[in-house]
Amino acid sequence: MKSHSTTILSVRRGGTVAIGGDGQATLGTTIAKSDVRKIRKLLDGQVLTGFAGSTADAFALMERFEGRLKDFPNNITRAAIELAKEWRTDRALRKLEAMMIVVSKSETLLLTGNGDVIQPTDGIAAIGSGGSYALAAAKALLAHTELPPDKIVYEALRIASEIDIYTNSNIVVEELS
Repeated sequence: MKSHSTTILSVRRGGTVAIGGDGQATLGTTIAKSDVRKIRKLLDGQVLTGFAGSTADAFALMERFEGRLKDFPNNITRAAIELAKEWRTDRALRKLEAMMIVVSKSETLLLTGNGDVIQPTDGIAAIGSGGSYALAAAKALLAHTELPPDKIVYEALRIASEIDIYTNSNIVVEELS
């Protein structure tokens, strides 16, 4: 059975960044769990990360990323690049099926198993099965409202949950300012 899960969204506005995710994990055509917490605080709360894809794979990647953050505590881009290099070259890691969004007070990064470390120019990043829906909603809310990032993330994820069957409305949002 193929596992589907989640939508993760991050929005940056002004000096604040928010990241959120829904709580659904699906196995085949069944909701396996509706309250998975996919947003984690790393480096004593200085870095937030959200994951999509296989849960076990995502946790393995998060542990490795946290190790890289300890190696490069003031440079999350360098930590992400080192993880991406390892992810691409290590035989076991190469098979992991997950994606991550990593945010600090000043940076937003999207990491993929293809070795990508992408820094979005508009401060919005989305991954997961409902990522495109959440991204579109966030872009509209950012352009046409004065809502703060945490409210944009929440509303965009709520909208995605109404469209994507693998996204629920059990939403968790964390913020750094």
